[in-house]
Order: sequence, then C-alpha cells, then structure tokens
Amino acid sequence: MRQISSPDAPKAIGPYVQAVMAEGKFVFISGQLPLDPNTGEILSGDMKEQVRRAMLNIGAILKAAGLHFNDLVKTTIYLTDISLFQEVNEVYASFFTREQVPARVVVQVSALPLGGKVEIEGIALVPASKVY
Repeated sequence: MRQISSPDAPKAIGPYVQAVMAEGKFVFISGQLPLDPNTGEILSGDMKEQVRRAMLNIGAILKAAGLHFNDLVKTTIYLTDISLFQEVNEVYASFFTREQVPARVVVQVSALPLGGKVEIEGIALVPASKVY
C-alpha cells in the first residue's frame, strides 16, 4: 500500500490520508469536502460551488497518483440535502465524458465535518500500463 498526497488538495483533517494505492491496481480516495487547499477552510457558497471544489480536490489527488477522472470506477457522494441532487448532478457530470462516468452512490446524511454540504470519495483503477 502506498500513500498518495497532493499539495493541491486539502490536508487531512483527521487520522487518514488523502488516498492510498493498493497493490498498484486501485487508488482509494478519502472523502473530499469542499475545502480550499490553501486555507483549509470550507468554501462558502451554494451546493454547486461546494461540489466543484470537492471534485477539484479529487482531481488533484488523481493527478498526484498519475491518474485522471476517467480512471475513477466508483464514487460515493454524501449530501446534507438530497433535494439539491440535480444541482450536484450538473456539476459532477461536467468532470466526465458520457462514456467515462463511474458507478456512483448518493446518500443523504444529517451532517458532514466542518459544516460541509457535500463530501465525495472515489475509487480509481490504475491502468495496466501504470501499475508499479
């Protein structure tokens, strides 16, 4: 297992790492809140802005692992307000081509750390050409 870390994504706010690569085949990305990587603060703003920031954080971690959004095979999205599902979809979809969308689960939760409105985690498959 190898830890993956990017200075362009927020530092972990607890006892975990941004991501780990397991046996060179999968990268498991910890839940990403809409934290500004420069300030460590939750991005103020609407759900669309928070989803965009969480996805940008995932993108930074993927890049640190030598991967891209099209390498994601599964994501889980945690929302504090499921009525904003369509807004989430609009922003989330902009990070993928129609042919490259990963499997996904969306769950409403009562609260998220630091008052975030959204948290997104992911699992990426390392292409055979990049397996270490």
